[in-house]
Amino acid sequence: MTIDLDNLAQEMAGWRRDLHAHPEFGFEEARTSAFVAGKLREFGLDEVVTGVGRTGVVGTLKRGGGNRAIALRADMDALRIPEQGEAPYRSRNPGVMHACGHDGHTAMLLGAAKLLAAEGGFYGTVRFLFQPAEEWGRGALAMLDDGLLERFPFAEIYGLHNAPGLAVGRFETRAGAIMSAEDNFEIVLRGVGGHAARPHVGRETLVAACALVMSLQSIVSRRLSPAEIAVVSVTELITDGTRNALPGEARIRGDARSFSPQVSADIEEQMRAIADGIARAYAVEPSVTYTREFVPLLNDPALTEEALGAARALLGAENVSVVSEPFTGSEDFARFLDHVPGCFAFLGNGDSAPLHNPRYDFDDAGLIHGARFHAGIVRRRLPAA
Repeated sequence: MTIDLDNLAQEMAGWRRDLHAHPEFGFEEARTSAFVAGKLREFGLDEVVTGVGRTGVVGTLKRGGGNRAIALRADMDALRIPEQGEAPYRSRNPGVMHACGHDGHTAMLLGAAKLLAAEGGFYGTVRFLFQPAEEWGRGALAMLDDGLLERFPFAEIYGLHNAPGLAVGRFETRAGAIMSAEDNFEIVLRGVGGHAARPHVGRETLVAACALVMSLQSIVSRRLSPAEIAVVSVTELITDGTRNALPGEARIRGDARSFSPQVSADIEEQMRAIADGIARAYAVEPSVTYTREFVPLLNDPALTEEALGAARALLGAENVSVVSEPFTGSEDFARFLDHVPGCFAFLGNGDSAPLHNPRYDFDDAGLIHGARFHAGIVRRRLPAA
């Protein structure tokens, strides 16, 4: 059976808009998971399992007697951002929206499942992974901890993410490091608050916190090799002071991005040393909490070439490029690459609002390109006998 691609594109747009209207936060994707599982069963997959990693879904499609299996992954969760868009399919869940395009990623993978189930053209097994809770870096680990690789084994894995600012129909990726690790930190300074008119009586923390925020900027500029890519960003400074009261406690929160475990370790070491030094200078007590939320995303070189080849065959060589530098954003897909080789790539979303913006929306014109790439890499890696 041959699928009409124009009809499939319209159908995927309908799915995507339905998902957009009903966004769900990580590990709360009950409706989304049910929607996905229902479609996969409707397409006639050999097996559809729900509740993998709490709210994840795994669909399995087999053709022929081949034992080799590959996986395709999409993320399903939304963000706690109030939507400001005016589309008729805007979020009906107040305070939650698909501001990163996971509705589009899910629809693209569903489209690929329908295409491959109807047309085949491969020999082996395809695992369709619909992952929860990507945004806060817990969903992939939850699926892995739930026995994903033992219950649904596969030899390699592929994933896509939309890219605002890149023309629809364009495809980009690179071998090796393509997305960074994300570390989170919180530094608490504790002293003695008091009256704003008598700062000498206590040990207030705001001036110390301001000095610390500025000193943290020296980690990348003065403590790491210029050859390394890293970012240290302070995103919050919270105190218990008020207009006429000096704070006795200050909390500094932020994140750090890097592409190697050693650089991550160096950032943490320098951060602790700077916090201790500033605290001593201002006679306050420091406490540093440093956690590693996302690991670097490292594409397998050989499978990256396979992905580029599949994209060129479908989109044309003029629409496929190798990016020269990695991105400092982070992606939970990296957890899968700790276990099996694979490739993560970007598809253009045109002139849209940025990711995580309250006016962001996925461009439905890109859906068919994602579905065709997913199907194309399956047929390339599992060629029909």
